[in-house]
Amino acid sequence: MLQAFPFPIRTECPPGACVCQRETLLADADSDTRILRLTREEEKKLLAHIDNIATYEDLNKLAERLHSHLGVVLHITPSNNEVRSARGLSIVLAERPGLCRKTRQAVPTAIRRCLDRHPEIIYAILDAHDLLGPD
Repeated sequence: MLQAFPFPIRTECPPGACVCQRETLLADADSDTRILRLTREEEKKLLAHIDNIATYEDLNKLAERLHSHLGVVLHITPSNNEVRSARGLSIVLAERPGLCRKTRQAVPTAIRRCLDRHPEIIYAILDAHDLLGPD
């Protein structure tokens, strides 16, 4: 039996277009359904918010809010090779039931656009991972 929610939830993706396991998540009464609050309209607001990020602290706050409100973990790590731009960073939303494939692609893309506009955030990420520290 499907749960009833007091808030709008994300509509299902077309069959075969996504592997989000939305129906499985809805069928399990004990599952964490916070991710379903991220409707398409809310996702657009999230992407607009990401576009307005200007500091490393803002990016960290976004990651914390994604985790606390939706249960989604954002990983941003430098590659083992030289990092010259945002393309040298690994930006991944951890997979979890209910997280749409398009969202897993759109959020890292928006973060890369933000980092391209604010390279100082890239330097802060590298510094936080001790890549700019002494040998």
